[in-house]
Amino acid sequence: MAVLSAVSLALVSACGPSAPAAPPEPPAITQPPALPGAQPVSPNDRVYTADQDSNTVSVIDPKAGTVLGTIALGQPRMAPDADVLGAMYHGQIDVHGLGFSRDGQHLCVIDVTSNAVHVVDTATNQVLRTIYVGRAPHEGFFSPDGNQLWIAERGQDTVAVIDWRNNQVLDRIRTEDGPSKVVFSPDGRLAYVNHLRASALDVIDVASRRIVQRVALPAEAGGSSDEAISPDGKEIWLGMPNNGRTTTVVNTDTYRVQAVLDTGPRTNHPNFVTVDGVDYAYVTIGDLNQTLVYRRAPQGGQPELVKRIQNHGAGSHGIWPSPDNTRVYVGLQNSDSVDVIDTRRMEVIDTLRIGQSPMALVYVARSGPASTANLGRQGLDMRIEGLPVEVQATPGTGTAFIRALPGIDEITLNVRGLPPNRRFTLYGVRGQDSTTLLSATSNSTGGIPEALAFVAFFANNYEKVVLRPD
Repeated sequence: MAVLSAVSLALVSACGPSAPAAPPEPPAITQPPALPGAQPVSPNDRVYTADQDSNTVSVIDPKAGTVLGTIALGQPRMAPDADVLGAMYHGQIDVHGLGFSRDGQHLCVIDVTSNAVHVVDTATNQVLRTIYVGRAPHEGFFSPDGNQLWIAERGQDTVAVIDWRNNQVLDRIRTEDGPSKVVFSPDGRLAYVNHLRASALDVIDVASRRIVQRVALPAEAGGSSDEAISPDGKEIWLGMPNNGRTTTVVNTDTYRVQAVLDTGPRTNHPNFVTVDGVDYAYVTIGDLNQTLVYRRAPQGGQPELVKRIQNHGAGSHGIWPSPDNTRVYVGLQNSDSVDVIDTRRMEVIDTLRIGQSPMALVYVARSGPASTANLGRQGLDMRIEGLPVEVQATPGTGTAFIRALPGIDEITLNVRGLPPNRRFTLYGVRGQDSTTLLSATSNSTGGIPEALAFVAFFANNYEKVVLRPD
């Protein structure tokens, strides 16, 4: 038997039993969009899309380039067994917006029509909280400390500040009409709010929750649906979908508009990468099925268009880069897919099929492993086709997108170049027979953007679609 010396006994008595080693700190992560030097793409990371028609969130492993499944938050649009539009339905409708916490542990998902915000655990895909807010919330984000959600209530004129752990609305910040999104400065001191129905950008002091600046936007830019802040915090880019032309670049030091760009019809979401020391902004253009690449001006001023990337599908919408600036992910609203762009080559290198009608897209960097728990297949592998529209008797060009839903098919009609303010009817044609599918009136710019109808299209084997003035 070993015998402890007096010295050994004294040391044990003085120091006590050795304490267990502290668990190692998780490695630091940088969320994209990021300055050069952030961590590479990891199998722990996730790309998410908000799928409006299937009412799901698609979950992608960016390292493997695979779709892991979907998180179902409601029944698919028009599901007959669920009576989605009925008075007794209590699920979610129009899953649309996404945001995340800076530590990558939580995702927020926003349902426009059912006025809900969900907090999802990114490790388990489990919905932790569902919080109901004001009318037609669109986009929002976690505050920099992760304790609050700031949600733009676009059907009103307020931004809701929510203590999500305690399911409590702490404050409502009154803004211009139709606040559309909230993003925070890299240092976390300021929040920026754009507006769909006002030509203004609100700048809010996060600590006091007071608007400290209102930036007037040029009238030709119009209202904006989406915004993004550059990783250096120097620029806000605003996507303007309604007027079919422009995006605005705002300098965050001077609060002056640096540029108004003629980007194209249905300009959607911007985001940022840096490659070989050059700063770029990527902008999705929904009606051109393109992602535009601009070289940002080093000292402010007019950006330079350097590339038009033709997407491998239709309705380019949500966009987010990887933290290492090597990849950009683009949601294709009218093709139910995501394009993966190589930023050095500036071209699409992969396309993944996901849930139905993806809107927002985010890349969330994570420091620990994630699972496929709580994932299903709702909305995946559903049929979708785009048919060219034969416009008769007037100028015009467009596409009808036909998407299979449970028990019915959805037609989304996108046409431009028509005579303005005129009534048209879309027909499904098979041989000598034609059937009325929908009627719509062109807007003041000669477009019919996203007119919807629900019919049995695929079962009737229509050969083409024809648009005629009434």
